[in-house]
Amino acid sequence: MKLVEPILAFQQELQLIRRDLHAHPELSYEENRTADVVAARLTEWGIPIVRGLGVTGVVGIVKNGTSSRAIGLRADMDALPVQELNQFDHASRHAGKMHACGHDGHTAMLLGAAHHLAQHRNFDGTVYLIFQPAEEGGAGARRMIEDGLFEKFPMEAVYGMHNWPGMPAGSFGVRSGPMMASSNEFRVVIKGKGSHAAQPHRGIDPIMIAVQLAQAWQTIISRERNPLDTAVLSITQIHSGSATNVIPDEAELVGTVRTFTTGVLDLVETRMREIAQHTVAAYNAKVQFDFKRNYPPLINHEKEAAFAAEVAKAVVGADRVDGNVEPTMGAEDFAFMLQAKPGCYVFIGNGEGDHRAGGHGLGPCQLHNASYDFNDNLLPIGASYWVKLVETALPA
Repeated sequence: MKLVEPILAFQQELQLIRRDLHAHPELSYEENRTADVVAARLTEWGIPIVRGLGVTGVVGIVKNGTSSRAIGLRADMDALPVQELNQFDHASRHAGKMHACGHDGHTAMLLGAAHHLAQHRNFDGTVYLIFQPAEEGGAGARRMIEDGLFEKFPMEAVYGMHNWPGMPAGSFGVRSGPMMASSNEFRVVIKGKGSHAAQPHRGIDPIMIAVQLAQAWQTIISRERNPLDTAVLSITQIHSGSATNVIPDEAELVGTVRTFTTGVLDLVETRMREIAQHTVAAYNAKVQFDFKRNYPPLINHEKEAAFAAEVAKAVVGADRVDGNVEPTMGAEDFAFMLQAKPGCYVFIGNGEGDHRAGGHGLGPCQLHNASYDFNDNLLPIGASYWVKLVETALPA
């Protein structure tokens, strides 16, 4: 590896920052303390800041030279509503809140890059350091964009990074095109007619209609979608009834749809609605169909993906960079930024969990798991990647 030496020397400080953030997690749009920590550090290092985009977002501005060129680097700051199982010293001090996705590490890595860029300024242009709130379902990226992120801070490209458990620690994964899926949710209420379970002919059974829908919807995936177009339709909740001898009035189906393209999503949503309406009508019942599109697919731009891969190779070596990493059906609101600007999102391997100190929980070190912890060994690697990306994109 060819890590930036001053960042290596700063690693202990970055670890203290990261573990402090981990111990004080804040949920979407509540990242006030986290934003204060970020703002205080940037200000201490002489970096001008702007606060308030996306409610609690922070943007740092590092300029050097005379070039009008500019790029953006983004880290997310929010935690999850998870009760942490870990018991090490930096475990969450707030019940029901936890950095179970590594956003504490993402913030610390970008702060490490900010510190180095402010001190050395071996580039020509402007770097916008985007500390974003509310990635976990709150669409903080979209909110920052709506608040004028790209108008107030014009940039030619924007880059993001996320730790990825299961990948070797410190390795990188990237690909051009779809890398993460769209995230969408549905809630369908079937309104039948309740009756005594011993007299089903006197009612309209919403449970049997729900069973029909659950099966029929899967034919959209298996028989109507092009097999080459990836899509997932998962029913994750079915709610109905409260007694063994009563056919209820209603049944509710809840779940998620994931796709890599908007066209496939259009097909799935349209056919789900049509099948629901016609199936329910066939049984003389009624239906309420709600479909919510949350995050679009995250699609890396070809030029920027190739560039990011080369930067990663320069930092960790070509043998530790997968330039055609397998995409995931997980979702990320950085997708909104990539809809507005060219850019690229990369994975940095978090390892298998061996880095966790004594006192970690019994579960695996996976994202959104109560036993997760960010791998602090990544701090100088991720920060070095950011610095190398800036110095290569904006050469002095």
